[in-house]
Formats: sequence, C-alpha cells, structure tokens
Amino acid sequence: MIEWNTDQLIAWDKRFVWHPFTDMREWCAAEHEPLVLVEGHGAVLRDSKGREYIDGNSSIWTNIHGHNHPHINAAIRRQLDRVAHTSYLGFTNPAAIELAQAIAGLFPDNSLSRVFFSDDGSTGIEVALRIADQYWRLRHSRRHQFIAFQNGYHGDTAGAASLGAAAMFQIGSTRWNFPAMQVPNIKALEVLAPAEIAKTAAVVIEPLIQGAAGMRLWPGGTLRGVREWCNRTDTLLIVDEVMTGFGRTGRMFASEHEGVIPDMMVLAKGLTGGYLPLAITLISEKLFSAFDGALAEGKALAYGHSYTGNALACAAAKASLEVFEDEHVLEALQPKIGRLSMALTDLEKLPGVKEVRQCGFIAGIELEELPNGQQPSLAAAVCVEARRHGLLTRPLGNVVVLMPPLCIAIDQLTKAVEALRVSIAEVWHRCVIAAWKDAEEITA
Repeated sequence: MIEWNTDQLIAWDKRFVWHPFTDMREWCAAEHEPLVLVEGHGAVLRDSKGREYIDGNSSIWTNIHGHNHPHINAAIRRQLDRVAHTSYLGFTNPAAIELAQAIAGLFPDNSLSRVFFSDDGSTGIEVALRIADQYWRLRHSRRHQFIAFQNGYHGDTAGAASLGAAAMFQIGSTRWNFPAMQVPNIKALEVLAPAEIAKTAAVVIEPLIQGAAGMRLWPGGTLRGVREWCNRTDTLLIVDEVMTGFGRTGRMFASEHEGVIPDMMVLAKGLTGGYLPLAITLISEKLFSAFDGALAEGKALAYGHSYTGNALACAAAKASLEVFEDEHVLEALQPKIGRLSMALTDLEKLPGVKEVRQCGFIAGIELEELPNGQQPSLAAAVCVEARRHGLLTRPLGNVVVLMPPLCIAIDQLTKAVEALRVSIAEVWHRCVIAAWKDAEEITA
C-alpha cells in the first residue's frame, strides 16, 4: 500500500487548486482538513489515512457498478494497449462505433438512432440545443426559444445555463447564449400564448425528478404530458437523463416509466460507469435527416471538441453496458430499492426531517428549518458528521442526498442509512441546543 503524505498533499491543494462551487476562503482555512481520496473498491472509498467510507453519492452521481470493477478495468487496459485517443474530426474508431451501435440498440424501433459524442452532461445539453436551433433554421422557421422548468438544472456551460438553474447554482452572471423561458409545470405549458409557442424550438426537462433542485419529484404523468404537448404544438422534446440514466430510477432510463421517446436524449454521468468523462446526445432519425445535405448548405453541425469520441471513455462505456447485462444489474436492484424505501420511512420519523423523497435508487432527505436560520448549513453539517460514521455524501441546500452505486450490498446500504440516521439526530440535537441558548441570551 502506498504511504501518502497527507499534510503535503493538502498544503499543495490549498496553494494551487481552485475547486468548483466552493468557498475557497473556507476551504483554505488552516483548520479545514479536506479528505484526500486515494482508492476505491465496489461501493467503498479509502482516504490517504486509510479510513474507509461508503460512497453515498456515487462520486457526484457517476459511479454505477462500483470502483475498480474488473470488467471495466480490463476494457480500459485493452484499449490503452491499442491507442488512448485519436481525433474524431474526419476519422473514427472501433470503440466509439461499437458504443454508438450498442446505445442506439437500447431504444425501440430505431427511435433514437443517431449518437453525437461530447464530454459531459453540460456539453451534451449544448449539443442538443444547437441541433434544435439549427434544425429550425434549416426549415426557415423563427423558432429559436427554449422552454425549461423552474428549479431545473442542465449544466453550467453557457448554453446549458441559459435554460436557468436552481437558485443555489446561480452565482454571478446569468446572461447566457440561448433565449429561454422557465415555466413552473405542465399547466403553464397548456396556457402558453400562441405567440410564445410559435417561437419555441424545444422543451427541455429532467424526467421524473429534478436533481440539483433538491431531488424534487414530478407528479406522475408529467413527462408523458409534456411529450403530448410537444406533439400537439410541433415542438421538439429534449430529455435530460444525465442524472437519471443507467438504472438510477429502477429502469435503464427514467423516460421508460412513462413510455416516452423524446426527440433528443442526453446521457452522461453514469455512461462510463463513473470512470471517465463522456456524454452522448441521442437524436431521432427525423432530426438527423434535416442535416442531410452539403456543407455549403449549412447542414453540418459545427460543434465538437478535441476529445470527442475518446476511445478509452467509449471502451469503458461499452464495458459498463455489458456489466448491466452480465450481472443482471436492474433485476438485482429491485430488492435494494424496496429496502431503501423501508429504511427511509424510519428516517422520516426523525426530529429535524421535513420530508423524504425517493425515486428508484435516488433519495433526498429534506431537513427542517431552524428558528435561528441555520437551515442552509444544517444539511452540510449532517454530511460532515456522516463521515465520522463511514459515509460520504453532499448536500443540496437543506437536502441530504443518498444515491449510492447500484452495486452496493444490502448490508452496506443499511449501514449508509444508519449513518444518516445517527448524523441527523446528533446534528439536530446540537443545533436545537444552540438555538435554545441563543434564545436564552436574547431574553436574559
């Protein structure tokens, strides 16, 4: 086992690294000691001091089959022995071709038959927006506006961010590239003015559940209703399955629950099993055919990155799909979803818990507000406390997220929920006592 110099690593991190969505003054404070994660096996991560933790949020919702999965490791090594990366501009490679064929084959009747590669969920959304915009331009239409839903989150690159974002992610400028409007629900779509419909290129939605908004569940039938509205108004439907794809909701894709096939679907996070950055935008043949023409006619999609179709990432993604089939992952997941539901019922009874929300193997535990306004930091305190009990996760505002890898064993799942139970109880007790003391000082 490698012996890590944790103090040196942390010092270098604080000196040279800028972390995303992070209060860097707080991060770099002398008293703050970040965890340095160095190793993982299955649903467990190990830090540089040898302490082990259950990966309770799948390393930001990416890991599916566990860390160090032998089949995915072997696929990456085989590809690495051939070539790590070649340009996708004017060339192709077997790993990307085989992955595209396998992904398209997951959808019925050749419905989403074209694959465009990019690097992550945000750029996958960028691709979908550009395709929709250019599709209508090629048809000489004035449709250029996008409709998204309030509290939705689709990424933080310029185009994706133009769709709007949950308030906690709106830091700094919110002026981006694509004209977009946000609506609260499907009822707002139904009463949209004809003039707004006439200029709308596409509707973008996270199916079943809004992730970054705090795991907010859509009422049943919402996705199907949006699909029907898009059909009636000749509007494109873009489904953002960046978080929900690859088994998180109990089926391979969340859209399956309501029998919906969109015009475009964006996949990322779990695509490679949590190994490497890769995204896919799936496109219907109807949309693709609109681009069938000469470059001089403006019918090429002028978008792509240096690492598009990276062979290592594509090999990992293809191997991940094979694991789904070989290990019967979705079948094995069903009893775990049931066990999680039972455990969450007990959590909901705890003092300090406002609501528990579950969608398949995704859970959000919303905490109560405290009288002295500590509520936004309460969930963060629970996550810090959970580390002491062997669980890693992150909060979304006042919501604690539990979304472990699908491979997690039942006993590990039980341990993870117990860690949350103990942590919530301890933190709530401390905060209530602090609030009482504050009240006593004010009234003294």
